[in-house]
Amino acid sequence: MQLGDILDDLTLDVATSSLEITRVENDSRLCEPGTLFFAMPGAHQHGASFARDAVSNGASCVVSDERLALDAAVVVVPTSQLAVLLAHASAMIVGHPETRVKLVGVTGTNGKTSVSSIVSSLATALSWNAASIGTLTNERTTPAAPELYRTFASIVDGFDPGTTKSLVALEVSSHALEQHRIDGLRFCVAAFTNLSHDHLDYHGTMERYFEAKASLFTNEYAKRAVIWVDDEYGQRLAATTALPVTPVSRRDALEVVSTLRGSTYFWRDHLVNSPLVGDYNVDNGLMAMAIMSTLGAADDEVAAAMADVSAVPGRFEVLYGRGVTVVVDYAHTPQGLRRLLGDVRSLQPDGRLVCVFGAGGDRDRTKRPEMGRAASELSDITIVTSDNTRSERPDAIIDEVMSGVETGAEVLRETDRRAAITLALELAHSGDVVVIAGKGHETTQTLGDQVLSFDDRVVARELLRVSGAC
Repeated sequence: MQLGDILDDLTLDVATSSLEITRVENDSRLCEPGTLFFAMPGAHQHGASFARDAVSNGASCVVSDERLALDAAVVVVPTSQLAVLLAHASAMIVGHPETRVKLVGVTGTNGKTSVSSIVSSLATALSWNAASIGTLTNERTTPAAPELYRTFASIVDGFDPGTTKSLVALEVSSHALEQHRIDGLRFCVAAFTNLSHDHLDYHGTMERYFEAKASLFTNEYAKRAVIWVDDEYGQRLAATTALPVTPVSRRDALEVVSTLRGSTYFWRDHLVNSPLVGDYNVDNGLMAMAIMSTLGAADDEVAAAMADVSAVPGRFEVLYGRGVTVVVDYAHTPQGLRRLLGDVRSLQPDGRLVCVFGAGGDRDRTKRPEMGRAASELSDITIVTSDNTRSERPDAIIDEVMSGVETGAEVLRETDRRAAITLALELAHSGDVVVIAGKGHETTQTLGDQVLSFDDRVVARELLRVSGAC
């Protein structure tokens, strides 16, 4: 495709306009011959610093808000236009796959992955083409535009052309909204799960965090909204958005019976048999069903389809061995940890609860004491360990977590995550529950500049087998 067709709103000289472009990138390392490279402003460095690397790797043209002397064509645009042009070019080069599906955007602090995955699974059970994009499929919750649109294209190209209904559910992070990664997308439904303490290292205040999330609920991005209103920010959003709103509340589920095997309840006068474990997965299921209903699916069919929904990897994933129940979950915020531990306690009230968790390095430090407080208040034994420490010292992170623990609570510290899980299983008796929180589906652990293979689920299974458990 010629550059003039991609940047069709810009005035380019003939030679630049006729350049053949086969790829769009904002990462110089991924450039190859025929690439259009966007030099974007970053949190720490400007992409212009990598423009020469992009050209060395084959980039045919660089788009920047700075004038650059390069051995390739350079298009200079105002900073305010860069993100919009990047999204437009990324969509153009792969043929606008997003226009061939119903788009669902899910945002919130906790539950984005679960709701997106359940929506995709429900749609599949209803014989739609369906997929989700987010934490489980890409490195970033919401990928940058080039990767995002390539992912859309890969998904849509794999859909059955004979199926009349197609859906893609996208997790939409607050970072993505502030950084304009989803500019140009229009969602059939935008969904809000909740808002609680997280990412304040980036947003600064809860108000700014909320404003970033709320920006999805505008006519620019969405047609309709599905909002969890048992959350104060959800109530506020539902009252202020100009979009038509479907409110969702725990009151929508009647006669709820939850066990470690799943849940049953009535929704809109229809019986739901859900294999998803955990009280919070009732909430996630309610959100997902409301989204499918808003998209036009029949309520009775949606309720029945919940029986065929797949469990979300690393979200209240239950393992068993030598009489001990192990729950692996991604909970990595104070509210998420409280909700998880409360759910576990209600489902298995007789045994003790042992919790293993850590806090991520180079991320919001202010939530660390709150996580220590939540775990120590709700667990019989808490073991604070390492998560992805990144560039921070493991002991320094643990010190900050420990500063918030409940006085008199039994709290241990073990920097080595495998050793911490081993200790938890050694301390657990038959009938107890061990909760391993914070990493969920993740299969690696970042310690300093090393990325090591590490999966809480695999480690727990190995240790349970070693102990002679079935």
